[in-house]
Amino acid sequence: MSANVSFADREVARDWLTRLAYSAIAAVHPANLLPDRLPEPPMGRTVVVGAGKAAAAMAKALEDAWRMKAPEADLSGVVVTRYGHGEACQRIEVLEASHPMPDELGEQAARRMLEAVSALGEDDLVISLISGGGSALMTLPAPGLTLAQKQALSKELLRCGAPIREINTVRRHLSAIKGGRLAAAAHPARVVTYLISDVPGDEPSLIASGPTLPDDSTPADALAILESRGIETPEAVRRHLQSDDSAPHRDDAEFAGDEATVLARAVDALEAARREAEDAGLEVRLLGDDLEGEARELGRDHAELALTARRDCRRPLLILSGGETSVTVRGDGRGGRNVEYLLGAFETLQGADGVYALAIDTDGIDGSEDNAGALIGPDTWERAQEARLVAADYLARNDAYGFFDVLDELIVTGPTRTNVNDFRAILVLPRTS
Repeated sequence: MSANVSFADREVARDWLTRLAYSAIAAVHPANLLPDRLPEPPMGRTVVVGAGKAAAAMAKALEDAWRMKAPEADLSGVVVTRYGHGEACQRIEVLEASHPMPDELGEQAARRMLEAVSALGEDDLVISLISGGGSALMTLPAPGLTLAQKQALSKELLRCGAPIREINTVRRHLSAIKGGRLAAAAHPARVVTYLISDVPGDEPSLIASGPTLPDDSTPADALAILESRGIETPEAVRRHLQSDDSAPHRDDAEFAGDEATVLARAVDALEAARREAEDAGLEVRLLGDDLEGEARELGRDHAELALTARRDCRRPLLILSGGETSVTVRGDGRGGRNVEYLLGAFETLQGADGVYALAIDTDGIDGSEDNAGALIGPDTWERAQEARLVAADYLARNDAYGFFDVLDELIVTGPTRTNVNDFRAILVLPRTS
């Protein structure tokens, strides 16, 4: 079977990969997912709370749908999103705070949410809108702890390359709002949670550290993570983790009437890309939606797969993967995990003819930079050689952003207002002779 799209030149291949990524992002945008899933309005009040990079877009989609569903209903609330990711809402207040490092505005937002759900009754409804990034954006230290302590520990966990599961386990047990505590404050009102997942495995209680969903981790687990990573732990934090028993449990009776729905996952973005590629006549190989590990090493591994596949592929092949890699920071350069993944792949491909690769974060922000990711092709190697850029030098100082910036290969989407984590696609074209 031949491809229905002709990759006759390099620009066609580049444009096709870029459009594919945008299609994948559109497939997991809350405006396309939330309106048809909303519950019936309650007899009493409806209070909306939420946090994450998609929280404002989720709030806007809910508010617009609620206006059609129950125009006279009592609807109010407050959500927090990353700076620059806001949306204009009329009845739900949208706040902005810092990510990935928490700040004072994130702490204020968390307090506002607890206040918003206090004193509710059995006839009231709380709708929680949770997406990736919410754990840093909704930061309220447990009693006796400070924001500065949480900031310092978050910084060290990020620098050492700890996976998000470990980072959020620590955050959860140093918090007065995460790990189901927000839902506990809202009861006896019913709590309905909608989530856009950015965590491998899509376990609802792990997304944004589960403010409305208790999990099975313990304070001892959090302390063990800090110790295993060699992170210096303040005495107040250590004492808290050794004695805290405030976290709700999954089987607590007050959670029995609550509901949780995962609206979008990494696999949904990947499947949208798969369908589009297969419709165009390509062969598709999906490596998984939950891949983790060191970003540059995964990039090298995937580049090797592409080189092996090209030896005997008969038609264009698309290799897809998702998940969340890590970057162990050793240098002082600029970068994120997606550009570091691509630089690892670039170093292995060495300009292999007919191989193009794209990696982006679906929220539009790779790490803390202004790009979503980057795209490389055979000509990237040629131009890097002309500019005398050495990939190993840039990797040594974690400056993949700088490398691709010089070559004008960065992909800048701006905030997409959704977040199902990394989207990676490698296009392998058959040999022409």
